[in-house]
Amino acid sequence: MRVLFIGGTGTISAAISRRVLELGWDLYLLNRGNRSAAIETGGKPGKLTEIPCDIRTDSVEAILRKIRSAAGDQPFDVAADFIVFTREHIEKDFLLFKDLCRQFFYISSASAYQKPLSSYLITESTPLANPFWEYSRNKIACEDFLMGKYRDCGFPVTIIRPSHTYDERSVPLGVHGANGSWQVVKRMIEGKQVIIHGDGTSLWTMTHNSDFARAFTGLMGNIHAVGEAVQITSDESLSWNQIYRAIADTLNVPLKAVHVSSEFLARCGGYDFTGSLIGDKANSVVFDNAKLKRLVPGFRARVRFDQGLRETIAHVLAHKECQAEDPEFDLWCDKVIAAQEEAAKLVI
Repeated sequence: MRVLFIGGTGTISAAISRRVLELGWDLYLLNRGNRSAAIETGGKPGKLTEIPCDIRTDSVEAILRKIRSAAGDQPFDVAADFIVFTREHIEKDFLLFKDLCRQFFYISSASAYQKPLSSYLITESTPLANPFWEYSRNKIACEDFLMGKYRDCGFPVTIIRPSHTYDERSVPLGVHGANGSWQVVKRMIEGKQVIIHGDGTSLWTMTHNSDFARAFTGLMGNIHAVGEAVQITSDESLSWNQIYRAIADTLNVPLKAVHVSSEFLARCGGYDFTGSLIGDKANSVVFDNAKLKRLVPGFRARVRFDQGLRETIAHVLAHKECQAEDPEFDLWCDKVIAAQEEAAKLVI
């Protein structure tokens, strides 16, 4: 199978790229070359061809046509763009790939599902509507455009809706700053209080990227997946209290949790918690993956959260490049916790 990925080195896409090579397929990786080392090729039977190029430049069409010509003018079996965030991006992709691939994957987001949810159990037929987060609304607009092209001219699109997928490079959390989750992990190690949004009892789903990759590659070249939207998540549901407790236990430190309402966090300013919390993580979600399992018989997520978390924390603690300090967010946490404590004193 000849596969073209745009990006290919992120949390989700790096795992899929590795899986593609493990399966012995030919992978063409088009990106700016900033993180190609994330794809380990040693011992994998597939062939990796790296194409240094920015998909948003005008030169990309000529480069892609040249690659196709070198392969006897045959289209790619699969193309996927992992860095599409706006309607403008996807319109350009349609023009680039409408005659260039047999199946095109669009990476949407489970955050596009309606907020607030009318039912805790989410399937692919759950309505799409998120008034709280522009990111999610842009994903919905891209889905609408692509499904219109599928209906109008048979564009062979498969839409994928991930939820919270993690890898070895970052500990998955609910509330963190612009530099990622390390500062929260550091606060735990230093015995400081950490913020959990809400009362911590809402349900969430964490999916290891290796599980995601196995599901994704099961949909590649799958004629039954064309024209479909498919969510890929684990079946494991956890409360945020359980998630933070698992992190503290893995670090072998006490959890000093401070519960702060998502609405209050959003009003504190400095970070877009209106979108990422009220428009996403503050909602209880349980995913019904029956459609995925029907399309990829035998698939099930194998990595339980506590098991994947142990590997992630071990990797982060061993690699300084995964420990991005964020003193601004650290100070913000202290201020929010102090402000809530002062507010409580006013009514005593």
